[in-house]
Amino acid sequence: MAEADFSATGVRIERWPRSLTRAGEVLIKDGRLALLTSYGRVIDTAPVRAVRAGRPWFAGRDDAMVATLNGTRYRLTMGQRGGEPGGAAATAVAGRLLEAVHRAGGRRD
Repeated sequence: MAEADFSATGVRIERWPRSLTRAGEVLIKDGRLALLTSYGRVIDTAPVRAVRAGRPWFAGRDDAMVATLNGTRYRLTMGQRGGEPGGAAATAVAGRLLEAVHRAGGRRD
């Protein structure tokens, strides 16, 4: 089985106005981006080329990003597993995710 191009766990995934999971996973594998719950259930998946991702202007934090999959906007906040959001590690993960989407052919907002 092929290894994932990108994987991040402990991600809060929200679809306005509600939270879908506080400890989800974002996975890029075989040209697809998948949002998973903490139990591994697929929330949404799309080809990376069709994904739009960027940092939200309204968040005021570097550990959050917005991704649009199949016309649905999701807010992704990194580093939620420890209970306290943010930190340098969460900011680095968000930056790596944006770069992975861009490398795989996705669009930046």
